[in-house]
Amino acid sequence: MQPAPTQPANDSIGYGLAVAGAILFSTKGIFIKLAYGEGVSTEMLLSLRMIVALPVYLVILVVLLSREHRLRALLTTRIVLTSMAIGILGYYFSSYLDFLGLNFVSAQYERLVLFTYPFFVLLFGVWFFGDRMMWRVVPSMLVSYAGLLVIFGWNLAVNPDGLVLGTLLVLGSAISFALYQHLAKRQMLVLGAGLFTCIGMSTAALCAIAQNLVLAGPQSYLTVTPTVWGYGLALGVLGTVLPSFLMNAGMARIGARATSSTAAFGPVVTIFLAVIILSEPFTLYHGIGTALVLAGSVLFSRAERKARLAIG
Repeated sequence: MQPAPTQPANDSIGYGLAVAGAILFSTKGIFIKLAYGEGVSTEMLLSLRMIVALPVYLVILVVLLSREHRLRALLTTRIVLTSMAIGILGYYFSSYLDFLGLNFVSAQYERLVLFTYPFFVLLFGVWFFGDRMMWRVVPSMLVSYAGLLVIFGWNLAVNPDGLVLGTLLVLGSAISFALYQHLAKRQMLVLGAGLFTCIGMSTAALCAIAQNLVLAGPQSYLTVTPTVWGYGLALGVLGTVLPSFLMNAGMARIGARATSSTAAFGPVVTIFLAVIILSEPFTLYHGIGTALVLAGSVLFSRAERKARLAIG
């Protein structure tokens, strides 16, 4: 069993891996929006993403098991089923809610709503996993939510159609992903980041592909245009395979809370790409709201580290 990280704040490699994963994950909303512009359904797009990603995870899984004989002994029925269930939660259910939400909200707003998941990581840790509540981080949480309210208010005045539903769907994605991080961390301490990621992602991929087969049938893939396949390829590689391994490797080194604190890079990259590529508006209200969300995240990270040092 791998030891739990003892000094996450000092692990520059762990933070670097998590930051790289956050940046790549931030491209996901851009590719989804571009694909939706081609008229593809949510279920089809999610399945295309997983069709691209699944072979990669299966190959890596076979390689890991063939080279690391000790890993085979770890794969008990209970461990495998638990890893599969956690993978479904984090990579299928959470992703599906996010994909659905992007039908109703902008890529910028989606990323900012997802950006609140570190707060849920904290709350789940206190409620379910025995972590101590760090009250000094509460003001920073309020700052970030104030920023979201600013942008939510602007959207409500300009384009309210589907805004509430989209917000709730993306928020549900953030909440489920926060729970996934806690559960995944415990599995990775047993299996390692690579093996767990392969099992979890492969299971999630099969769920997504099966969903589209049931809803649209196998013939539906024959109607997919090369452009949409290209977006699926980008989602599978840049928005799924690479960031999932980077994020999980970082989480294995620095833990769920510290990993969540690196997410600040995601919204910045998403906003830049959304304005340049998707021509989404970026008004004074977007600037104020984004600044508050990012400021809240920075304050959250600093307050959490100080609280950890005080506890330790």
